[in-house]
Amino acid sequence: MSHWIGLGLLAALAAAGVAIFGRIGLAGTDTVLATTLRSVVMAAGLVVLSGINGNWRAVFADEAGLDGRAWLYIFLAAACGAASWLAYFAALKIGPAGPVAALDRLSLPLVFVLGVWFLGEKPGAQGWVGLALATIGIYLIASDAVRGTA
Repeated sequence: MSHWIGLGLLAALAAAGVAIFGRIGLAGTDTVLATTLRSVVMAAGLVVLSGINGNWRAVFADEAGLDGRAWLYIFLAAACGAASWLAYFAALKIGPAGPVAALDRLSLPLVFVLGVWFLGEKPGAQGWVGLALATIGIYLIASDAVRGTA
């Protein structure tokens, strides 16, 4: 199995944990505060991990390959991530975890299409069929909740 597949599956498992633990933890808690605390915990863990890996030395020695363009796109990714987390936790507080997570996974078809448009990726027919099926599945899960059966 390719390493990216295992990491992708681990990411999916961790994302499921975000939905379940976030939904439980949001009871009686402000969503902005919860998102802030989540960010602080994540940042602390990542700072430690980067220290263990020796990445900070590369940053301070200007050997990390972080030019102005890299910083810009890292900043934009961070801003998008923060907006996503804020919206995700706000939705989890008032909605059912499964359908909220399904709507959040609309990022999959969006990334797929944006990857074609902006990154020049060239998926095959199987990828486009998968995109359609995933989008239909997301719609079915979310619309089931909207109808009040979830």
